[in-house]
Amino acid sequence: MATFYVPSTNLIGRGVVNEIGSYVKDLGYTKALLVTDKFIESSDIMEKVAAPLKEAGIDYVVYSDVDPNPSVKNVEDGVAVLKENGCDFIISLGGGSPQDAASSISIIATNGGRPQDYEGLHKSQKLGLPVVAINTTAGTSAEITINYVITDEERKVKMVMVDKNSLAVLSVNDPELMLSKPAALTAATGMDALTHAIEALVTPGAYGVTKKLSIGAIELIKEYLPKAVENGHDIEAREAMVNAIFLGGMAFNNAGLGYVHSMAHQLGAVYHLPHGVCCAMLLPVVERENAKRVPAAFRDVAKALGLDPAGKTDEECAAYAIAEIEKLSETVGIPKKLTELDIKEEEFDFEYLSKNALIDACAPGNPFMPTLEETIAFYKELF
Repeated sequence: MATFYVPSTNLIGRGVVNEIGSYVKDLGYTKALLVTDKFIESSDIMEKVAAPLKEAGIDYVVYSDVDPNPSVKNVEDGVAVLKENGCDFIISLGGGSPQDAASSISIIATNGGRPQDYEGLHKSQKLGLPVVAINTTAGTSAEITINYVITDEERKVKMVMVDKNSLAVLSVNDPELMLSKPAALTAATGMDALTHAIEALVTPGAYGVTKKLSIGAIELIKEYLPKAVENGHDIEAREAMVNAIFLGGMAFNNAGLGYVHSMAHQLGAVYHLPHGVCCAMLLPVVERENAKRVPAAFRDVAKALGLDPAGKTDEECAAYAIAEIEKLSETVGIPKKLTELDIKEEEFDFEYLSKNALIDACAPGNPFMPTLEETIAFYKELF
């Protein structure tokens, strides 16, 4: 038996943001806490979202203090603004950071407590405050998943929450909101999406439906991510990437992730590095080791990345898959070493990050459980 989580209503395609007003009105909500970041608040994206809301008579108050790695303080400040203004639902607008912050605000608004109380699997007792999730990157797929990540500033740890009560009631994926995203952000978020799809495909938690979704996502990302990075206004490429993150999001939302995400979360928590860049750098490192344990799982990865696996051994398929991951990462301009991001090996706390990776909520989804020493060795490969 398998449980499949996905929002009940999902708007996908060019121009769908113009429809949000009527959908929200039909749901009966009246005043939103609009959770976003400073960049989006000052961009033309805000007006594209505000116009249909105003037309439908939906009131909202903006909370835009979300950091790139959303923190406990961001969440608690957002909850305070929500309560002060009597909001009856939340609109999350942005990439993974506003989406994750909104999920945490939603849970605390109805369950109480602090973000730390919900770290782990399904810790809340009540449905969160309804969330209308409008995505602007392709991407984290946070708008359609039950996963969210909040940084505990005091412990310097990214807390992973997996909570069915945080699922959005409506998701919006409009590629026209993504046309202005810079190449570096497009590349990083796209490689995060590739990581989701590959980890969800090789995890022991994968099953028939999620495998097909993962394969479809990988195929689209391989073909269209380089095009979206090269020309951000290529609407066909942007729309294909929207389809990819929707497929990949459904896959990992129900199959799980793995050790790439476990390790990437620690880099983000301690060094505030972009999550997608961390995933891209770690993906070949971890999957090379996974392939030694479960080479057969990489036949589908290799096929999705362009190889005809007929007559090839499992090991040949795995080697092809790793090489293609590295090639795609290089094509879209992802740094190869942490030194390119001004992280010095002599100042890197290998043991602290590795110990936290071992207890990250994504770790059990990996095909094998690395030791502390193996995790340290993985991080060392990034220098």
